[in-house]
Amino acid sequence: MFETSAAPRVVLGLGNPGERYAETRHNVGFRVVEELARRRRIPLSAGECNSRTGRDGEILLAAPETYMNRSGYAARCLAERHGLRPEEILVVYDEVHLPLGKLRLRRGGSPAGHRGMESVLENLGSLNVPRLRLGVGREDGPPGGDEIVEFVLSPFDEGERETVREMILRAADACEAWAREGAEAAMQRFNA
Repeated sequence: MFETSAAPRVVLGLGNPGERYAETRHNVGFRVVEELARRRRIPLSAGECNSRTGRDGEILLAAPETYMNRSGYAARCLAERHGLRPEEILVVYDEVHLPLGKLRLRRGGSPAGHRGMESVLENLGSLNVPRLRLGVGREDGPPGGDEIVEFVLSPFDEGERETVREMILRAADACEAWAREGAEAAMQRFNA
């Protein structure tokens, strides 16, 4: 484990604050951060960079308390405060274009229409921001147009909840592998 003074790797989970959104598809990023906090016994507290944060020597966990499309402000603040490069921040978020339960870890790329990721990339000034996308899509494909907003802001159906729980656990494992072993090793293990 790294010394506490060393720059940590950040796991930044995206979502929307408040009870209204807690169980929605859009908040799976928050749920991964909460799972990491639980298993590492890291308390999350409000305050740093307008986020709930917690840290052990290896990982700084963060869940912005802004709405999804303003998540980049927290990413930039954390990067500046801790002297981090964009490559040291793993962004975890929902992806309607992946089937429910699938994970995709990437080293970088475009936001592909995700407003939260768009905000992060804009604020960090780089496309080289690792991301872990969590599949929340339907079997018949993603909804279109205005329906997509309603879909991601809806809770999971009863029959989907066990798949989601398992996905959250695997995503937390992937985050830990990324922090310990790097992106390439984590991609080989979790993108299958």
